[in-house]
Amino acid sequence: MTRRSRGREVALQVLYQIEQNSGFKAADVRRFIDRRLLGDEKLVEFTLELIAGIKGHQAEIDATIREVAENWRLDRMAAIDRNILRLGAYEILHRPEVPAKVAINEALELAKRYSTAQSSRFVNGILDKVFQVKGPDPAEAETIEPDDESPDADADASAGDEPV
Repeated sequence: MTRRSRGREVALQVLYQIEQNSGFKAADVRRFIDRRLLGDEKLVEFTLELIAGIKGHQAEIDATIREVAENWRLDRMAAIDRNILRLGAYEILHRPEVPAKVAINEALELAKRYSTAQSSRFVNGILDKVFQVKGPDPAEAETIEPDDESPDADADASAGDEPV
C-alpha cells in the first residue's frame, strides 16, 4: 500500500467515525490520525486536507452523487460505501493533481477492503458517472493533438504531463 493510499484509508475511517458518532471531536480526529500514521507529518497533512475538503464540499459532492446514482438514495447506501464515494468524488472534482483513474482505483481498493463483494462494482459505476459529469481533464486524454503545427502547440500539449 502506498503512503497516499494509507492516508486515504485513514481519511475514510475518520469520515465513517464522524458520520456514526457526531460527538467525535477535532482533537480525537487528530489523535486517531497521528496514531494510525505514526506521526508522518506530510501524510497526516494530506489526510487532514482530504477530510477538510470532503467536509467543506460535502453538499456539492452529495448532490453530484445523487444526480448520477440512478435508483439509489444517498441515505439508503451503506455508510462505508457513501463515504468511499465522497472520497473518490472529492478527488475527481476538487483535486486536479490526482488523475480521475487514480481516484477511482483508490476508491475501488477501499471498497474491496472495507465493504461487500458487490460494492466495488457499485463504487466504480457511480464514480465513473461522476467523472463523466465533471468532464475529462484534457491532461488525462489518451492522445492530445495540437490545433496547428506551431512550436507553442507542442508546449501546450505536454503541459499536463508533469508527474504527480
